Amino acid sequence: MAFDMTDDMGHQKPVTMRKVAEVASVSMATVSRVLNGSGPVDPQVAERVRAVISSLRYQPNRAASALASSRSVFIGLLLCDIQNPFFIEMMTGIEEEIRRNGYLLIMCNNPPNHQGTKEQRQYIEILAAAPVAGAIIIPTQERVKELELLKTRNIPIVVVDQRVRDPSIDSVRIDNVMAAKEAVAHLIANGYRRIGVITGPKSATTANERLLGYHRALQEAGIERDPALEHHGPFFEETAQNATHALLDLDPPVDAIFATNNRLTIGALRTLYLRHKRVPDDIALAGFDEIYWPIPDMVSVTTVIQPAYELGRTAANRLIQHIRQPDAPRHEIILPYRFIIGESSRPHVRPGLLESGS
Repeated sequence: MAFDMTDDMGHQKPVTMRKVAEVASVSMATVSRVLNGSGPVDPQVAERVRAVISSLRYQPNRAASALASSRSVFIGLLLCDIQNPFFIEMMTGIEEEIRRNGYLLIMCNNPPNHQGTKEQRQYIEILAAAPVAGAIIIPTQERVKELELLKTRNIPIVVVDQRVRDPSIDSVRIDNVMAAKEAVAHLIANGYRRIGVITGPKSATTANERLLGYHRALQEAGIERDPALEHHGPFFEETAQNATHALLDLDPPVDAIFATNNRLTIGALRTLYLRHKRVPDDIALAGFDEIYWPIPDMVSVTTVIQPAYELGRTAANRLIQHIRQPDAPRHEIILPYRFIIGESSRPHVRPGLLESGS
């Protein structure tokens, strides 16, 4: 069975459900029932419809099908920084998993310099009104009251990368406290004592947890905290540039910096090069996440590597489970991270530094 599906110019014409119904000599409702298995159809008629679908290579429009039925095939994703390669890789894991399960992704981006409140609320309201089959949220703060809009509509939610103050919502992340503690303990073990930290906004659980890991590493080493060495701000380069200048201008300056995400690490590195500081001969550096932007003569950076793709894939998988089994128990899933030691934190013990203990 073959049919001419080209126009007068020889271009391929899109195949519609109406065309399938016409060729198969049935109604569009019958074609719809065959496609969706939503009603009784005579087996011989169904076989004829399927033969026409195969011959015409008809591809059903899943989005249109969703609008025509009560079941949404859309899953919403609220990102917080689409320019960050970490979140791009995470989104890839999410998209591939939901596509494999027959869903379509709607992505919303909440710019990091806004830190969330207004834009985050508006996007969640849109996802709730759609409504989507489920939502994956990367929150910009620990308390997100707008999630109640999704919950009241029985829309499953999974948060990824950060936590929210709601034990009924699944979260997928790494152990940020332990990862940060390991990075700072490594700097201490290599002889550094005056370690500055650059972290995110106080509203972000990732920023607070990584700062807590920094505190615990200092405490276990018997090093007293110094508030002048701690800097908060949005997770982007300008925060780190300002903080690095401030840390270098201290008397005495820091001998190492711990930056708690990749954009902060980049900002710190650029400022150190601008100030003609050699890494690690003049100052050591440890970071968080992979660095994708090249810097001339950049040394390999000691860093915590989060499994971005797997975080996304796992979050999508958990969400689909909740869509299919609404009563499934909630979980907090902690994935393993890797700690990669580079040249930026080589041992560099200054005379008398270890004896002073501060």
